[in-house]
Amino acid sequence: MKTREQKDQSIAVLKEEFKKTGNALVVSFQGLPVDKDWELRRALQAAQLNYRVVKNTIGRIAVEDTPLESLKEHFKGMTAVAYSDTDPVGLAKVLSKFAKENAKLTFKAGVVEGRAINVKDIDTLAAMPSKEELISKLMFLLNAPAQRMAVALNGVARNLAVVVQQIAEKKNGEQA
Repeated sequence: MKTREQKDQSIAVLKEEFKKTGNALVVSFQGLPVDKDWELRRALQAAQLNYRVVKNTIGRIAVEDTPLESLKEHFKGMTAVAYSDTDPVGLAKVLSKFAKENAKLTFKAGVVEGRAINVKDIDTLAAMPSKEELISKLMFLLNAPAQRMAVALNGVARNLAVVVQQIAEKKNGEQA
C-alpha cells in the first residue's frame, strides 16, 4: 500500500500532466483481459497518446483546477484516463476503434479543448479527419490558385514557343 507521501506525489504528477492537456477521455475497462489492455496501451503509445489507470480518489483530486475538472464526477469503478495535449481526434479514433473491437472498454466522459463533451459525440469526433489531414487540405486549397496561375502562365510561354516553331518550320518548308 502507498504511503501518504507517495499518494501526494502521484497526485502532483497527475495534476501537472492534466494541467498541460485539454483533451481527455475517461474509460471503464471492467472485465478487459490483460492482453487486450496491453494491446490498447501499445496502440495509444504508437499514436503518441497518454493512458493512465488511476485510483478514483487520486483522479478526482488530480483533475481539480485543471482543464479536465469536469471529469471529476466520472471517477467511479475501474477507471482509466487517455489524454493528449495536441490531438483529440487521434485520441478518439484509437479508443473508438478499440472499443468497437472490445465491448469491455466503455466511455464514461470526455473533454475536448477544455470543454466537456457528450459520450455520444466521441464517435462523431473519431469520424473527423485528423489535424494533419485538415492542415494538408487547407494547404492544398491555399496553394491551388497559385498553382493554377503558374500553369496558365506556363501555357502562354509554351503556346508562344509552339507558334515560333511552326513559323520556323513553315519558312524552312518554303525555302526548300
